Order: sequence, then C-alpha cells, then structure tokens
Amino acid sequence: MRIITFCADSIKDAADRGFYEWVASQDADFICIQNLCAQEYDLQSDVFFPNEYNSYFFDAVEANTNGVAIYCRELPKAIMTGLGFTDFDMEGRYIQADFDGISIGSLLAPAGSSSELDVQSRKVEFYNQFQAHLDKIKNKRREFIICGNWNIAHTAKDIQDLEKSSGQNGFLPEERQWMDEIMDLGYVDAFREVNSDTDEFTWWPDGSIGDNGWRVDYQIASKGMKYAIEYGAIYKTKAFSSHAPLIMDYDIEL
Repeated sequence: MRIITFCADSIKDAADRGFYEWVASQDADFICIQNLCAQEYDLQSDVFFPNEYNSYFFDAVEANTNGVAIYCRELPKAIMTGLGFTDFDMEGRYIQADFDGISIGSLLAPAGSSSELDVQSRKVEFYNQFQAHLDKIKNKRREFIICGNWNIAHTAKDIQDLEKSSGQNGFLPEERQWMDEIMDLGYVDAFREVNSDTDEFTWWPDGSIGDNGWRVDYQIASKGMKYAIEYGAIYKTKAFSSHAPLIMDYDIEL
C-alpha cells in the first residue's frame, strides 16, 4: 500500500506546476493533500478529480484558506470530516477515510507563531485536543495512519540550519515535547522507521528547495503498523510548493 502526503500551498498552483501529472506516475493507493487554499466547487477542471480515485474534500468556512483532501483508490466504508473540535473544524483541517481495520487521515495543523501569543495559544489548544483524541483512538480495534503537515520539526536532525531555527515556532521545546508524548502513546513516525538520514527535509520556509530545510510533513502510524512500514522517500526533483511530497509504502492490503 502506497500513501503520498503533500502540503500544496494552493492546489491550483501545485496543479499548474505538474503535481497531478507526477502523482499519476506513482501508483499510490492514497493521496493526502493539505492547504488547498480553494473550495471544492472552485475546482472546475477534471485534473482535480482523477478517474482512478474516489476524491473527498473538506473545505474551510473562510474561502481560499486551509482545506484538506484525500484521494482513495478503493471506495472507503466511511469518510469523516473534522475531529469534533468545533472552532478548528471550521478551518478545514482534517479528513479521514475509514476501511476495514484501518483509517487514513489527512491533517493540516495550525502553524502558530512564537511572536503572536494568541495565535500560538491556538496551536497549543489544538495539539492538546489532538493528543487527547490520539490517546482515545489508540484503543480502537483498527490501525491509523495520519498524514500531513504537523507544523513541528520533531528533533534536531529534522532541521537543516539548527542555529538559525532554534527557538522558532515549529521547533519550540514544548512543541518537540508534544511530539515525544505522541510517540510515548505508541505512535511511530513512519519515515524515521526506515530512514535515519540527517539531510531529509520536506519544507523550505524560503519557498524553494535549498538551505534551511525542515521536516514537518509526516505519516504518523499507530503501533500495529510499525512492522508493516517498508519504504519512505521525499520527492525533491521538482518543486510543486514550498513542501515536498512524502511517499511511504506499507506491507498491507485493504
């Protein structure tokens, strides 16, 4: 099973840069996209609705902001939009496809800001609620893979320029500790299970692949998936946004 996750920074711009042509060559079972910056009804071209996939979108109430999508090769049993977090759900931050025994989610976490306390406090509020959610679902009789832009670089090897990035939002001690606590719940960072390199990044704040890379895009899997993880790669040959697609393969069939 192949899953691709990609933060688009505008799905229309990513499409213009060739994202859908590239992804068509990847034979993925799921494509999770975040930060669409478009409403589903504005996506008029067939390119946004590939024939080989069942396409699902969850828009933000405020037009042209946030938004998430998931493309499923197989027809899901159910689609869940939102997490039951009233304010955050209106921002179009989560969509989940449920199958027998496994759920695949597409997540766009709030970015926050270390210099704007109100914005940063909303990020903390989101993660506190999300941690409680992850703690609750870990006891369900199903596996989870939650894909997306988590807006946190977990460890020092997930930052290219440590000196420049230290103390910045997304790499604050409390944010890194929160990721530690998620792993303590039994979840695993799928990419790090198969790749420990220190030069692997998925986001470049300057907007293009180069210096100052961060790894903030993850596929976080429940513990039962740990030994099914086979392969992970970050596609950096061509830029479709300031984020690079993350490709993961799992030894599992739906």
